[in-house]
Amino acid sequence: MDEATFKQRTKRFGLAVIKLVEALPRSRTAEILGRQLLRSGTSVGANYRAACRGRSAHDVIAKLGIVEEEADESIYWIELLVEAGLVAPNNAELLKKEANELLAMTVASIKTLRIRNMRPK
Repeated sequence: MDEATFKQRTKRFGLAVIKLVEALPRSRTAEILGRQLLRSGTSVGANYRAACRGRSAHDVIAKLGIVEEEADESIYWIELLVEAGLVAPNNAELLKKEANELLAMTVASIKTLRIRNMRPK
């Protein structure tokens, strides 16, 4: 997947997170968990954009590592919201699937960059 397409996907993911959080019930728990998801979910795209501007392979790998962490954290918050009964499983299914796909692609990119970076020049 090319850089522009991945940027679009991470932005759409962030927007979907915003919509899910806005639809949460008004309770203290939903507010706290929603805030956590909002931070990690919107951070995926922001950190991917930062990785695209990395100054070296090492810098790009480090920034993609943050994308990996934020995508994984988003999955955790989505699961917690579902298991706490604050979001219906079918309402979170596509969002969780997209987070898992973004996570898998990020991990694959990190592995590829590490292999390329280890090759003699």
